[in-house]
Amino acid sequence: MNATAPKASAQNAGQNRRIARAAVVVLGATGGVGRGVVKAALASGRPVIAVARDKSGLQCLRGSFPDADLTIVPGSVSNDGDGERLARTLSKLGRPIDGVVAAVCGSAARGRLLDHPAAFLRQTLDEDLLPHLAAARHLLPLLAQGGRTGTYVLIGGPGADRPWAGYGHRSIATAALRMLARVLHEEARTIGVRVQLLAIDSPVCTELNRANACEQWPSALSVGQRALALIEPDGLQPAEAVVPYSKVSFWPSSADDIADDAFGVTTDVDSPSHASTNQQEPGNGDAIASSPACGAAKSQAMHDAPAVGLLPSRCLQDARTLLRNLIAPNHNATHNNNNQEDSP
Repeated sequence: MNATAPKASAQNAGQNRRIARAAVVVLGATGGVGRGVVKAALASGRPVIAVARDKSGLQCLRGSFPDADLTIVPGSVSNDGDGERLARTLSKLGRPIDGVVAAVCGSAARGRLLDHPAAFLRQTLDEDLLPHLAAARHLLPLLAQGGRTGTYVLIGGPGADRPWAGYGHRSIATAALRMLARVLHEEARTIGVRVQLLAIDSPVCTELNRANACEQWPSALSVGQRALALIEPDGLQPAEAVVPYSKVSFWPSSADDIADDAFGVTTDVDSPSHASTNQQEPGNGDAIASSPACGAAKSQAMHDAPAVGLLPSRCLQDARTLLRNLIAPNHNATHNNNNQEDSP
């Protein structure tokens, strides 16, 4: 009896600490990456306030976690007006907030900049960059309320350092987002809030593209875990404005989590509504078919953590095959012409 009482008290204390934890706001919660952030936050015991424009997607998300401390809020940060309305809605909830993860992104249109008018790039900036500014302007003050020290994390996609072929407009917007994060990082110091961008230099494997994703792409769940690691006030994470995904320390809780994280997959089986795909990370739908030897590679990942890259060896092999197929007809045509010239 005496031994059981302390154990029960410890469990109750742990539950009380979990209940007392401040909530994390996830913007773009119904997108491929947003769902990974929500799952990671709930798994860590964090209350989550999920925000998205897609009301049906939010209901689907709520149904996926029926017993979790998950609050859904239909809303948008497309402009200052939307950001202000969202801030008022969050304030009315009366819940302490010490973290925001912005996983918002526009449509994944493809095309060369030189083939489109200036409005093509302007639309990309309107969808991929300016919503982050609108959200930060109105949500950063919420993190500073009551003297709390909150963290605001932006999720940044690939292409910021080198042009992404066919997605040059996205590369420009991603590079601009990194600079925006650096500016906000400095300006938010005055209100005691930390702003950081989690920089991901490859596409992300989500529930929407899992069947065609490359093995070395990080999973949406692992992205969410690292975003949450930046919010935890343990002082062990990098403090700079732009933090590479690979430099965020996170220790999975089991061997299966290690394998899934290294292999770039998640364990979700439910799929969000199609309307939520516009908020996924850049390029998540542009993947090459996955290898049939996934099981063996996943087992090996338990021992050897693969390096993250845009083009794993299998993808390079597919690219070489495509190039050979493109070059072969020209070579055959030249060979035939030479034979005709040599004929009497």
